[in-house]
This record gives sequence, C-alpha cells and structure tokens, in this order.
Amino acid sequence: MDLTLLAMLVVMLMAIGAFAGVLAGLLGVGGGIVLVPSFFYAFKALGYDGPQLMQICLATSLATIIVTSVRSVLSHNKKGAVDWEILRTWAPGIAVGAVLGMLTVASLRSSTLQGIFGGLAFVIGLYMGFGRSEWRLGQAMPKGPLRIALSPAVGFLSVLMGIGGGSFGVPLMSLYNTAIHRAVATAAGFGVIIAVPSVIGFLMVQIDPAHRPPFTVGAVNLPAFGLIIMMTLLTAPLGVRLAHAMDPKPLKRVFAFFLILVALNMLRKTIWA
Repeated sequence: MDLTLLAMLVVMLMAIGAFAGVLAGLLGVGGGIVLVPSFFYAFKALGYDGPQLMQICLATSLATIIVTSVRSVLSHNKKGAVDWEILRTWAPGIAVGAVLGMLTVASLRSSTLQGIFGGLAFVIGLYMGFGRSEWRLGQAMPKGPLRIALSPAVGFLSVLMGIGGGSFGVPLMSLYNTAIHRAVATAAGFGVIIAVPSVIGFLMVQIDPAHRPPFTVGAVNLPAFGLIIMMTLLTAPLGVRLAHAMDPKPLKRVFAFFLILVALNMLRKTIWA
C-alpha cells in the first residue's frame, strides 16, 4: 500500500471518529450507527471492496464499542444511573444473541449485510424521527418467556448492524417504562455484553487478503479501531457541551432524516448491485 493511500485512510478515519464522537455526545446516538456506513464508504473509496467488506466494518465498529461502552457505563455508574438488575437478568440472553449474530455475519456476503443494515437502520431512523416518549408496551421490563425471546434479539440484531446497546436497548426500556437516563446508562452495559463475545469471534474470521485493508486481524481493522477510539474520546465531550448549549431535539430529527437516507442508499445498492 503506498503512503498516499495510507495517509488518505488515516485522515478519513480521523474525520469519521471525530464526527461519531460529537454525535454520541450531542444526541446520545451510539457510534456504530455512524461508523458502519462511514467505514463502508471510506474503505470502498480506497479500493477495498469485496464480498466480506461489511464484515470488516461491523467487526471494527463493535471493537470500538467495547472501549466506549465500558467508559460510558463506569461514568453512568458513578451517578447511580445503571439498573444492575436489568443488566444482570438480560445479560445471558443478550450474549447468546450476540454470538449467534457473529456466526450469522461471518456466513453472509457483504451485499446481504448491506441490505440488513439498511433495513434495520431505516426502522431506527423512523423511531428516532417519529417515536414519542410517552409510548408504552408495559409498566416494567418483561420477565419469563418474553425476556427469553427479547434478550437474544437485542444482541443478535445489534451485531447484525455492528452497534452497541443503545439503538435497540434504549427504545425497548423506554417502551417498558424505564426512565430515559436510566435506560441510556443501562444500555451502555448492553453494549459491553454485545461487543465482547462478538469481537472475540470476529478476530477468528478469515478475510481474503486481497480485499482487506492493511493491519486487519480477523475481521477487525486495527488502525481504524485505534484512530476511532482516539478521536471519539477527544470529541465526545464537545458534543456534550453542545447538547447543553442548544436544544438537541430538532437536531435529532435531522439526524433521523440523515439516517433514513443512508439506509435507503444501502438498500438501493443492495437491490441494484
């Protein structure tokens, strides 16, 4: 790989990390929902296209989520915001779903994963844009058979998208009458449970050397992982300050619209590939 291409990759990844960090701090949006399509377009623009490109994007995104989720859940725990009872009882099912998700991703082609990401991102975008805080499915988080069914689904769907616990966990907990700050804090714990077992599996996935970016171990690209972590840790506090200086609700709707466009573009590429 020549130095010019390497420099371009570094600059692209730093910009992606900075953007993801600001959004995470400003809107409380998990980085993965931004990182996966950003990785996809960046790697593809630099010539790394192939049937396993989405696997690299998903795995690398999940690797960054290990660090950001641990940092987030420790920070929330200092304020007593984490619901450890929900985390403890939902963790086994989420972990099982995450492993099943990793095995599914490893067996699918990039074009199929694009379609899955596009479809799920479209649904998340609609919920972000049009969902209402007063919507309820119940007064407390489900137990018994419903928890047994829902907890693996959270882990499975999150790995299929390369995201942490926020995009599915926060709406789920909110719909079951969990206060939003408590849902966000607890979902950070979901992110750790989702990312750790899936990334361990992704490190053992075989990627064709002809189609993988340099310094990729299994399906995890190490330079992308390091640069994204560095930039998100730097820029997330900026996003938090911006959130306190302005009303983030209109911006959240704008981001929802942006996410829907990204999702539709992914679906278009899948249909007309």
